[in-house]
Amino acid sequence: MRTIKKIHKAISRPIADLKTVSPIPSATLEQIDPFIFLNHHGPQVYPENNNGLPFGPHPHRGMETVTFIVEGDIAHKDTGGHESVINEGGVQWMTAGSGLIHAEVSSDEFLKQGGDLEILQLWVNLPAKYKMTAPAYIGLQKDKIPAIKSEDGKTTINLVAGTIDGQKGAFDTLTDIFLSTISLEAGAQYDLKAPADRNVFFYVIRGNVNVNNTSVSYFNLVEFDNTGEDIRIKADEDSLILFGHATPFNEPLVARGPFVMNSEEEIEQAYNDFYAGKLGTWS
Repeated sequence: MRTIKKIHKAISRPIADLKTVSPIPSATLEQIDPFIFLNHHGPQVYPENNNGLPFGPHPHRGMETVTFIVEGDIAHKDTGGHESVINEGGVQWMTAGSGLIHAEVSSDEFLKQGGDLEILQLWVNLPAKYKMTAPAYIGLQKDKIPAIKSEDGKTTINLVAGTIDGQKGAFDTLTDIFLSTISLEAGAQYDLKAPADRNVFFYVIRGNVNVNNTSVSYFNLVEFDNTGEDIRIKADEDSLILFGHATPFNEPLVARGPFVMNSEEEIEQAYNDFYAGKLGTWS
Protein backbone atom coordinates (compact mmCIF):
# COMPACT_ATOMS: atom_id res chain seq x y z
CA MET A 1 0.00 0.00 0.00
CA ARG A 2 1.04 3.59 -0.52
CA THR A 3 2.68 5.21 2.49
CA ILE A 4 1.11 8.34 3.94
CA LYS A 5 3.70 11.11 4.28
CA LYS A 6 1.55 13.61 6.16
CA ILE A 7 -2.02 14.67 6.84
CA HIS A 8 -2.68 18.36 6.25
CA LYS A 9 -5.54 20.09 8.05
CA ALA A 10 -7.39 22.67 5.94
CA ILE A 11 -6.91 26.24 7.12
CA SER A 12 -9.86 28.57 7.71
CA ARG A 13 -9.88 31.35 5.09
CA PRO A 14 -13.37 32.92 5.12
CA ILE A 15 -14.35 35.14 2.18
CA ALA A 16 -16.90 37.76 3.27
CA ASP A 17 -19.76 35.71 4.78
CA LEU A 18 -18.70 32.56 2.91
CA LYS A 19 -17.15 29.89 5.13
CA THR A 20 -14.00 28.64 3.39
CA VAL A 21 -11.21 26.26 4.31
CA SER A 22 -8.17 25.44 2.21
CA PRO A 23 -5.62 22.62 2.65
CA ILE A 24 -3.39 23.66 -0.24
CA PRO A 25 -1.29 25.72 -0.68
CA SER A 26 -0.21 26.10 2.93
CA ALA A 27 2.90 26.56 5.03
CA THR A 28 3.38 22.80 5.00
CA LEU A 29 2.37 21.93 1.42
CA GLU A 30 2.85 24.09 -1.67
CA GLN A 31 1.34 21.70 -4.23
CA ILE A 32 0.78 18.10 -5.22
CA ASP A 33 1.94 18.59 -8.80
CA PRO A 34 -0.16 19.26 -10.89
CA PHE A 35 -2.84 19.93 -8.20
CA ILE A 36 -2.08 23.40 -6.90
CA PHE A 37 -5.02 24.90 -5.00
CA LEU A 38 -8.24 23.84 -3.28
CA ASN A 39 -10.95 25.99 -1.71
CA HIS A 40 -13.75 24.25 0.18
CA HIS A 41 -16.71 26.60 0.63
CA GLY A 42 -19.30 25.76 3.27
CA PRO A 43 -21.14 23.77 4.32
CA GLN A 44 -23.50 26.49 5.43
CA VAL A 45 -27.09 27.60 5.10
CA TYR A 46 -27.93 30.88 3.39
CA PRO A 47 -31.10 32.75 4.37
CA GLU A 48 -33.67 34.13 1.95
CA ASN A 49 -32.61 37.27 0.06
CA ASN A 50 -28.88 36.59 0.52
CA ASN A 51 -25.82 37.91 -1.32
CA GLY A 52 -24.70 34.46 -2.49
CA LEU A 53 -21.23 33.65 -3.75
CA PRO A 54 -18.88 36.66 -3.88
CA PHE A 55 -16.81 35.76 -6.94
CA GLY A 56 -17.51 38.57 -9.37
CA PRO A 57 -15.57 39.12 -12.61
CA HIS A 58 -11.90 38.17 -12.34
CA PRO A 59 -9.24 36.86 -14.78
CA HIS A 60 -7.27 33.61 -15.04
CA ARG A 61 -4.42 32.35 -17.19
CA GLY A 62 -2.24 29.24 -17.29
CA MET A 63 -4.38 26.78 -15.33
CA GLU A 64 -7.74 25.02 -15.08
CA THR A 65 -10.48 25.25 -12.47
CA VAL A 66 -12.64 22.24 -11.60
CA THR A 67 -15.66 23.12 -9.48
CA PHE A 68 -17.73 20.54 -7.59
CA ILE A 69 -21.21 21.58 -6.45
CA VAL A 70 -22.00 19.42 -3.43
CA GLU A 71 -25.02 21.50 -2.42
CA GLY A 72 -26.59 24.67 -3.77
CA ASP A 73 -25.74 25.99 -7.22
CA ILE A 74 -23.29 28.18 -9.11
CA ALA A 75 -23.92 30.54 -12.01
CA HIS A 76 -20.98 30.84 -14.41
CA LYS A 77 -20.36 33.47 -17.08
CA ASP A 78 -17.15 34.25 -18.98
CA THR A 79 -15.76 36.37 -21.79
CA GLY A 80 -15.61 33.30 -24.02
CA GLY A 81 -19.39 33.44 -24.29
CA HIS A 82 -20.12 30.56 -21.91
CA GLU A 83 -22.95 30.83 -19.41
CA SER A 84 -24.64 28.22 -17.22
CA VAL A 85 -26.19 27.42 -13.85
CA ILE A 86 -24.96 24.10 -12.44
CA ASN A 87 -26.82 22.50 -9.57
CA GLU A 88 -26.11 20.00 -6.79
CA GLY A 89 -23.96 17.09 -7.94
CA GLY A 90 -22.79 18.87 -11.07
CA VAL A 91 -19.25 19.81 -12.08
CA GLN A 92 -17.70 22.71 -14.02
CA TRP A 93 -14.39 22.39 -15.87
CA MET A 94 -12.85 25.61 -17.12
CA THR A 95 -9.57 25.76 -19.03
CA ALA A 96 -8.25 29.28 -18.57
CA GLY A 97 -5.37 28.70 -20.97
CA SER A 98 -4.25 31.94 -22.61
CA GLY A 99 -6.73 33.85 -20.47
CA LEU A 100 -10.28 34.94 -19.91
CA ILE A 101 -12.45 36.74 -17.38
CA HIS A 102 -15.22 34.91 -15.58
CA ALA A 103 -17.66 35.29 -12.70
CA GLU A 104 -18.97 32.60 -10.36
CA VAL A 105 -22.00 33.71 -8.40
CA SER A 106 -25.24 32.22 -7.10
CA SER A 107 -28.32 31.89 -9.29
CA ASP A 108 -31.19 34.35 -8.98
CA GLU A 109 -33.27 31.57 -7.45
CA PHE A 110 -30.66 30.84 -4.77
CA LEU A 111 -30.28 34.55 -3.99
CA LYS A 112 -34.01 34.79 -3.40
CA GLN A 113 -34.73 31.50 -1.65
CA GLY A 114 -31.40 30.66 0.03
CA GLY A 115 -30.61 27.13 1.16
CA ASP A 116 -27.71 24.75 1.76
CA LEU A 117 -24.42 25.51 0.03
CA GLU A 118 -21.20 23.52 -0.24
CA ILE A 119 -18.83 23.92 -3.17
CA LEU A 120 -15.22 22.91 -3.83
CA GLN A 121 -12.94 24.46 -6.41
CA LEU A 122 -9.72 22.72 -7.39
CA TRP A 123 -7.05 24.41 -9.49
CA VAL A 124 -5.13 22.10 -11.80
CA ASN A 125 -1.94 23.38 -13.38
CA LEU A 126 -1.31 23.28 -17.11
CA PRO A 127 2.10 22.28 -18.50
CA ALA A 128 4.12 24.91 -20.34
CA LYS A 129 3.03 23.57 -23.73
CA TYR A 130 -0.64 24.24 -22.88
CA LYS A 131 -0.34 27.48 -20.90
CA MET A 132 -1.51 29.55 -23.85
CA THR A 133 -4.08 27.14 -25.25
CA ALA A 134 -7.49 28.54 -26.20
CA PRO A 135 -9.83 28.98 -23.20
CA ALA A 136 -12.70 26.52 -22.84
CA TYR A 137 -15.57 25.79 -20.46
CA ILE A 138 -18.01 22.91 -19.91
CA GLY A 139 -20.58 22.66 -17.12
CA LEU A 140 -22.34 19.33 -16.57
CA GLN A 141 -25.27 18.50 -14.32
CA LYS A 142 -25.26 15.49 -11.99
CA ASP A 143 -26.98 13.17 -14.47
CA LYS A 144 -24.12 13.65 -16.95
CA ILE A 145 -21.44 12.47 -14.48
CA PRO A 146 -21.02 8.65 -14.61
CA ALA A 147 -21.84 7.12 -11.21
CA ILE A 148 -20.11 3.75 -10.75
CA LYS A 149 -21.40 1.58 -7.91
CA SER A 150 -19.36 -0.99 -6.02
CA GLU A 151 -20.58 -4.59 -5.98
CA ASP A 152 -22.09 -4.19 -2.52
CA GLY A 153 -23.71 -0.87 -3.47
CA LYS A 154 -22.12 0.98 -0.53
CA THR A 155 -19.62 3.01 -2.56
CA THR A 156 -20.27 5.31 -5.54
CA ILE A 157 -17.50 6.78 -7.70
CA ASN A 158 -18.61 9.87 -9.59
CA LEU A 159 -16.16 9.71 -12.49
CA VAL A 160 -15.24 13.23 -13.56
CA ALA A 161 -12.13 12.49 -15.65
CA GLY A 162 -10.09 9.41 -16.54
CA THR A 163 -11.26 5.80 -16.76
CA ILE A 164 -12.21 2.94 -14.46
CA ASP A 165 -12.65 -0.58 -15.87
CA GLY A 166 -13.25 0.81 -19.35
CA GLN A 167 -15.76 3.42 -18.15
CA LYS A 168 -14.79 6.90 -19.34
CA GLY A 169 -15.20 10.02 -17.23
CA ALA A 170 -17.50 12.92 -18.03
CA PHE A 171 -14.81 15.33 -19.25
CA ASP A 172 -12.16 15.07 -21.95
CA THR A 173 -8.98 16.69 -20.63
CA LEU A 174 -5.82 18.21 -22.06
CA THR A 175 -3.62 16.24 -19.67
CA ASP A 176 -3.73 12.67 -18.40
CA ILE A 177 -5.62 13.26 -15.18
CA PHE A 178 -7.95 11.09 -13.12
CA LEU A 179 -10.48 12.94 -10.99
CA SER A 180 -13.53 11.79 -9.04
CA THR A 181 -15.65 12.20 -5.96
CA ILE A 182 -16.29 9.05 -3.94
CA SER A 183 -19.24 8.64 -1.58
CA LEU A 184 -19.15 5.81 0.95
CA GLU A 185 -21.81 4.59 3.31
CA ALA A 186 -20.84 3.88 6.92
CA GLY A 187 -19.04 0.53 7.05
CA ALA A 188 -18.09 0.54 3.36
CA GLN A 189 -14.65 -0.62 2.27
CA TYR A 190 -13.19 0.23 -1.13
CA ASP A 191 -9.78 -0.35 -2.71
CA LEU A 192 -8.24 2.15 -5.12
CA LYS A 193 -5.15 1.97 -7.30
CA ALA A 194 -2.90 4.77 -8.49
CA PRO A 195 0.30 4.01 -10.43
CA ALA A 196 3.38 4.73 -8.31
CA ASP A 197 4.72 7.32 -10.78
CA ARG A 198 1.59 9.45 -10.39
CA ASN A 199 0.83 11.94 -7.61
CA VAL A 200 -2.33 11.32 -5.60
CA PHE A 201 -4.79 13.99 -4.46
CA PHE A 202 -6.96 12.76 -1.57
CA TYR A 203 -9.18 15.13 0.42
CA VAL A 204 -11.96 14.22 2.83
CA ILE A 205 -14.95 16.48 2.23
CA ARG A 206 -17.34 14.88 4.71
CA GLY A 207 -17.24 12.15 7.31
CA ASN A 208 -14.38 10.11 8.71
CA VAL A 209 -12.46 7.34 6.96
CA ASN A 210 -9.60 4.96 7.61
CA VAL A 211 -7.02 5.24 4.82
CA ASN A 212 -4.25 2.64 4.69
CA ASN A 213 -4.72 2.07 8.44
CA THR A 214 -4.74 5.78 9.29
CA SER A 215 -7.82 7.67 10.50
CA VAL A 216 -8.62 10.80 8.50
CA SER A 217 -11.53 13.14 9.20
CA TYR A 218 -13.23 15.79 7.11
CA PHE A 219 -11.31 18.96 6.12
CA ASN A 220 -8.07 16.98 5.89
CA LEU A 221 -5.84 16.28 2.88
CA VAL A 222 -3.70 13.14 2.75
CA GLU A 223 -0.24 13.48 1.20
CA PHE A 224 1.13 10.17 -0.09
CA ASP A 225 4.61 9.23 -1.20
CA ASN A 226 5.23 7.52 -4.55
CA THR A 227 5.77 3.96 -3.40
CA GLY A 228 3.10 1.35 -3.93
CA GLU A 229 -0.19 1.63 -5.77
CA ASP A 230 -2.90 0.49 -3.37
CA ILE A 231 -5.12 2.74 -1.27
CA ARG A 232 -7.69 1.06 0.99
CA ILE A 233 -10.56 3.14 2.34
CA LYS A 234 -12.87 2.11 5.16
CA ALA A 235 -15.70 4.49 6.06
CA ASP A 236 -16.36 4.95 9.77
CA GLU A 237 -19.46 6.99 8.86
CA ASP A 238 -21.13 8.25 5.71
CA SER A 239 -18.29 10.03 3.91
CA LEU A 240 -17.42 11.97 0.76
CA ILE A 241 -13.91 12.15 -0.73
CA LEU A 242 -12.26 14.08 -3.55
CA PHE A 243 -9.80 11.68 -5.17
CA GLY A 244 -7.51 12.16 -8.14
CA HIS A 245 -4.09 11.31 -9.52
CA ALA A 246 -1.89 12.57 -12.33
CA THR A 247 1.62 12.47 -13.72
CA PRO A 248 3.59 15.41 -12.27
CA PHE A 249 4.87 18.03 -14.72
CA ASN A 250 8.06 18.77 -12.74
CA GLU A 251 8.15 22.30 -14.16
CA PRO A 252 8.81 25.65 -12.47
CA LEU A 253 5.65 27.05 -10.85
CA VAL A 254 5.04 30.76 -10.36
CA ALA A 255 1.59 31.71 -9.10
CA ARG A 256 0.43 35.22 -8.32
CA GLY A 257 -3.20 36.08 -7.79
CA PRO A 258 -5.30 34.49 -10.53
CA PHE A 259 -2.39 33.61 -12.83
CA VAL A 260 -0.26 30.44 -12.80
CA MET A 261 2.76 30.41 -15.09
CA ASN A 262 6.35 29.13 -15.28
CA SER A 263 8.25 32.39 -14.70
CA GLU A 264 7.91 35.84 -13.15
CA GLU A 265 8.19 37.35 -16.63
CA GLU A 266 5.15 35.38 -17.78
CA ILE A 267 3.22 36.55 -14.72
CA GLU A 268 4.06 40.17 -15.49
CA GLN A 269 2.95 39.64 -19.09
CA ALA A 270 -0.33 38.14 -17.89
CA TYR A 271 -1.07 41.23 -15.79
CA ASN A 272 -0.09 43.54 -18.65
CA ASP A 273 -2.34 41.64 -21.07
CA PHE A 274 -5.22 41.74 -18.60
CA TYR A 275 -4.95 45.51 -18.11
CA ALA A 276 -4.70 45.95 -21.89
CA GLY A 277 -7.98 44.09 -22.36
CA LYS A 278 -6.39 41.09 -24.12
CA LEU A 279 -8.16 38.62 -21.81
CA GLY A 280 -11.51 40.05 -22.81
CA THR A 281 -13.62 42.88 -21.46
CA TRP A 282 -16.56 42.57 -19.07
CA SER A 283 -19.86 44.24 -19.77
